[in-house]
Amino acid sequence: MEQFLYWIAMLIARIHSVIMDLNNQFEYYLTDKELHFIIMGALGMIMIFVLYPLFKWLAAKGRIMIVTFLYVVTVIIVIAFAIEIGQRLTGTGAMESGDITSGIMGFLVMFVVFIAIRGIYHGIRNAIRRRRYNR
Repeated sequence: MEQFLYWIAMLIARIHSVIMDLNNQFEYYLTDKELHFIIMGALGMIMIFVLYPLFKWLAAKGRIMIVTFLYVVTVIIVIAFAIEIGQRLTGTGAMESGDITSGIMGFLVMFVVFIAIRGIYHGIRNAIRRRRYNR
């Protein structure tokens, strides 16, 4: 997981360099804030156009747990990064990628346990319903 996060950080750094080179090459000379405004706005809209139909389809199929998981895991990742950045800024701890991966893995493990318990509950409930129906 740590290597994956490092790979993403390096990919973002490369994309940033390409955007800055294009900005200079075409002599736009947009400020960093203007570039963030344009890129994040465009990225957000692309995500809306992709995720809205996907989430709508999942909801129509009754897969609300998948939609919920995707939302929560996204928020957990943002919170994990925010905590580490906050620790760096306030000096209350060391900013380490291992802390981020541990936090995300904590959520994933607890979610798997939750899904297992939920699956057992639904399995028992469905078995009882089938047994009553077959009588």
